Amino acid sequence: MAIEFRALDNGITNLAGSGLGFYGSTFGQSVNVGSYQDSTYITDSTGTVNAAQVHNIKHTHPSSGSINGLTSVNLRDVPNQLATLQIRFTNGVDVRTQNAKLRIFDRVSINNNPSGVTCKVAEIIHPSTVQSGLTGSGSSTWQTLAGSGSTMSLIASPGLSGLSPSGSITMSTRHDFHVAISSSPDSVGSKLFAAYFEVEYL
Repeated sequence: MAIEFRALDNGITNLAGSGLGFYGSTFGQSVNVGSYQDSTYITDSTGTVNAAQVHNIKHTHPSSGSINGLTSVNLRDVPNQLATLQIRFTNGVDVRTQNAKLRIFDRVSINNNPSGVTCKVAEIIHPSTVQSGLTGSGSSTWQTLAGSGSTMSLIASPGLSGLSPSGSITMSTRHDFHVAISSSPDSVGSKLFAAYFEVEYL
């Protein structure tokens, strides 16, 4: 059994040993207090290494976001392949998954709130590439995650690439969860926070 955090950008890049950084219009540029990021990159634990730019979804409204700086769309119109983060669960034999949850914390304890930053998340469930019509079935609004006080429940048994052909009883050796992430600093200075994922499988 394995869990990988991956970013999609003309393919899929495993984030093992690294993470995501949220910036202004370019790498390393600060985000204004009270504003949300304009770009997202794979970086190191301090946010100083530019490893690769990945898809950016910026919070623009409680129910929508701007993808890579373009016109804002409803969250249910964001394609899986353009999500900020893919969480991939793999197992040696076919299983189904349930009670999948995501937390955002301060990188010290999963029960702690992230310090000095507001982090919005939304689950993306939209295998189509069409960005209109409200045909997705993921989150209809952004959710603020902060330590033990809040978790985001994710779909049961999404299966390969999140297609979930048999719904919550989909059996597969791989289950892919897709998440949009947008962050806003509450005060001046760099902010360090992390994501924690848990899931049951049977």
